[in-house]
Amino acid sequence: MLKAMLSGKIHCARVTETQLHYEGSVTIDKTLMDAAGIVADERVTVANMSNGERAETYVIEGKASRGDICLNGAAARLFAVGDEVIILSYALCTEEEARKLKPRIVIVNEKNEIVRQTTH
Repeated sequence: MLKAMLSGKIHCARVTETQLHYEGSVTIDKTLMDAAGIVADERVTVANMSNGERAETYVIEGKASRGDICLNGAAARLFAVGDEVIILSYALCTEEEARKLKPRIVIVNEKNEIVRQTTH
């Protein structure tokens, strides 16, 4: 049996843009992606701390060190510029792998700059 385990998290990021008329996805600054171990086209959950909404989508790699967090397509209706979000990625693991997994947690400030990185 495989377990879906948290593998990466970007905590307290701010939405910098929304694009309703786009194919759909979330664009994330490459620096943040790398720090959290998230890769392009990976499935993620984006939780909106400002209104409680959650969206499941895939990642588009944004330019490094710009702080971009852009919700695209239908998800743009659930998020507004300035909303505080948590971006969660998961890995399918055997029970043995799950017990050893150390999720990469990235905490950012209001400009989406990394202030701390940890593992669980």
